[in-house]
Amino acid sequence: MRLGPDGRRRATLIGTFAAAVILAIMPFPVWAEPFRPDWVGLVLIYWCLAIPDRVSVGTGWLLGFIQDILYGSLLGSNALAKTVVAFLAVRLHLQLRMFPRWQQAVSVLGLLVVNQLLVLWIRGAIGQAPDTFSYWTPSIVGALLWPWLFVILRDLRRRAGIA
Repeated sequence: MRLGPDGRRRATLIGTFAAAVILAIMPFPVWAEPFRPDWVGLVLIYWCLAIPDRVSVGTGWLLGFIQDILYGSLLGSNALAKTVVAFLAVRLHLQLRMFPRWQQAVSVLGLLVVNQLLVLWIRGAIGQAPDTFSYWTPSIVGALLWPWLFVILRDLRRRAGIA
């Protein structure tokens, strides 16, 4: 069975989001767990910057909702955070796309920190706030991975013909 151009584009988008969700729930060694980047957030930010007319707030909400279900967290906490991140990425996409990769990485760090601040705020309101610095390491690791992830996803986007 051959996919047409639209099917290939859709499969690429869904495939990257599925890969991000799988990487987010894949078991890690205990010592490496604090360094797991927010794969879903990173992929969401990339697609919001690349095609903001097709990947936006609704996609962010859906991905956050899926994370809430998979993590067993308070329903809506990740959905709210991913929605805000998607909104900010779409709103700033013209500026962020013009930045060199290292400045994009700093901006992505800011978006990932906003995501974690919102989740922290909600978790704190229900009495589940973490008390260690390791809570913030996924944002730092995500910003360090951004230049490579950007290149990989850009290549996938070009091969699939997503404009």
